[in-house]
Amino acid sequence: MDVQNKAEERQARYISGMAMLALMVVLAIVSVFLVSWAAGAPYALAVLGWTQTSFMLAAAWLIAAICWAAITFISLGLRILKPNEAYVLTFFGKYYGSLKKEGFFFVNPFAVPTKLNDEESGWKTANGVSTYKSAPRKVSLKAMTLNNEKQKINDQLGNPIEIGIVVIWRVVNTAKAVFNVDDYNLFLSTQCDSALRNIVRMYPYDITGGEDELTLRGSSMEIAEQLRGEIQQKVDIAGLEVMEARITHLAYSPEIAAAMLQRQQAKAIIDARALIVRGAVGMVEQALCELNEHGIVELDNERKAAMVSNLLVVLCGNRDAQPIVNSGSLY
Repeated sequence: MDVQNKAEERQARYISGMAMLALMVVLAIVSVFLVSWAAGAPYALAVLGWTQTSFMLAAAWLIAAICWAAITFISLGLRILKPNEAYVLTFFGKYYGSLKKEGFFFVNPFAVPTKLNDEESGWKTANGVSTYKSAPRKVSLKAMTLNNEKQKINDQLGNPIEIGIVVIWRVVNTAKAVFNVDDYNLFLSTQCDSALRNIVRMYPYDITGGEDELTLRGSSMEIAEQLRGEIQQKVDIAGLEVMEARITHLAYSPEIAAAMLQRQQAKAIIDARALIVRGAVGMVEQALCELNEHGIVELDNERKAAMVSNLLVVLCGNRDAQPIVNSGSLY
């Protein structure tokens, strides 16, 4: 994009702030000396018999004024930056450069730090008291957290679900963040909503087919990585880096939550019954084999069928079996 190419970040030119501060001290001492000398010079020069008093006084006052003007000029260009902070400077409307190194610096006084959001500046009234609030001018380079509100989105099967995400991000290109978008915080939040909808509609909430199927509930790591990549692709124009994206809330919407809970319970019961039946069949088979191998009792097909039926009822029943002792003959 054309707007993206115009906002390539570059380092602003600067000079050590301590060196310029030392120069300011020297200029202040010189100007104070000249002013003090000029105040008492007429009397001293008259005693010495010098005649060029007016010229020397004018030169002293002029040099003192120049020193104070230089001090004012230097003070306007002094900048202090803490770690993980940056200034985006503009020189008469043109991008001058970014200052991202922590420390004390002197830059061109006409290179003004750009406001991040003009809507935040102006007079604010609270409790009947009006105060002027200026928009922030420093860009934070720290890792920040965006916790989006829960959204209602339909999954792949059309089931409405509630989902919320948290995104860890930071500014890596200050020029793009300031000039390519109006408010990069709001831009990131909007793109997170859009990317979340694109990802959620591609996957079901829970498993519907094979065991290797990706789901929102069971494949959180894979879904989170795809979500991070989707958001990163959308916010590259704003000079942002998405470090991590995670799902913080995932649930069915209230209108279908009860029905889906019953469905999950039914599926769990069916799976449990299937497991019980498989185990019971194996136990019955083992019992018949043991009886046959040890010759404990010989059973015909009809008696085997009855025994199998009784064992399956006992092993697969929901309640404990009530034993009946047969004291008579088996046949």
